[in-house]
Amino acid sequence: MRASASPPLTLPFSWYSDEELLRRERARIFARSWQYGGRAEQVAEPGSFLATDAGGIPILVTRDRAGELRAFLNVCRHRGAVLLEGCGKRATVQCHYHAWTYDLDGALRNAPRSEREPGFETSEWSLLPASVGTWGPFLFVNPDPGAPPLVEHLGDLPETLARDIDIDNLVFHSRVEFGANANWKIVVENFLECYHCPTAHPSFSEEVDVHPDRYLLEAHPTYSAQFCAAKGTGDRGQFHLLYPNTGLNVFPGPPNLSIGPVLPHGAGRTERYLDYFFAPDVDEEWRRGFFAFDDQVGREDTVLVESVHRGMAAGVLEQGRLLLGSEPLLAAFQGWVAERLAAD
Repeated sequence: MRASASPPLTLPFSWYSDEELLRRERARIFARSWQYGGRAEQVAEPGSFLATDAGGIPILVTRDRAGELRAFLNVCRHRGAVLLEGCGKRATVQCHYHAWTYDLDGALRNAPRSEREPGFETSEWSLLPASVGTWGPFLFVNPDPGAPPLVEHLGDLPETLARDIDIDNLVFHSRVEFGANANWKIVVENFLECYHCPTAHPSFSEEVDVHPDRYLLEAHPTYSAQFCAAKGTGDRGQFHLLYPNTGLNVFPGPPNLSIGPVLPHGAGRTERYLDYFFAPDVDEEWRRGFFAFDDQVGREDTVLVESVHRGMAAGVLEQGRLLLGSEPLLAAFQGWVAERLAAD
């Protein structure tokens, strides 16, 4: 008798509540990956800056006086203080702790009392560089200064998205911040399947055709894609995860797009924000209804992911079983994570 094949299993549930594993993820995934950091317009002018986050790693993006876009670790070389918050314009970057001052190109300009220190060379204590890139109105950062170009990580995602929306014709509307008491991977994995939609999202399932033969899923080397259509109108939508943690949503209907990162704040807490963009002529009444709809779906998802985290953290099960017909994107994402955690 031929032995049956091993069932496709999830990652170990212990991986979702282990602080030591999160430190490894930060070092092997977030410190080496492209992630959404904000809007390109925020650093469009010389002298502008944007402080952002890359999976718990503070990043500072600047447009220096020569007009070059730069990125650095947003950490003072003296004692490790985070240098700046928010965004704006300034001539220099000064640490609020001991007033070490850097130019917008990262060079250390002044360290008070350093002249009393023999052998102190300001050129040796510049801000550590990171990588930065733009895609249309979107700004991406990568803590790795030697990262491959953003365009390589995007792959064919820009062409896929362009089937349904012109990102260069979108205007930023607002940012919505939210979070959940759940591991970041649980939040990502919930985003990667609509198997739960008929049960947990009745309003979404009433508007969107979630039949498994028509709600289409595609795994790509650097992102996962979901394609759907609205019932009745046939308007198309797309939902993407750009690995490891950037979600991108285009709902069926008037031109709309939201984008934002899934950010770990401890093994049991995830913070999120979404930047919302619309075409200039989108009706305000439709937009109000859209935000109410999106908020409802988001609240339903928060209940789900927090329930999953509590169950996993209880330690009563080692792992679960995937249904590859409905959860292929989970399998792809979990394989991507496991591969990077296993790397030297």
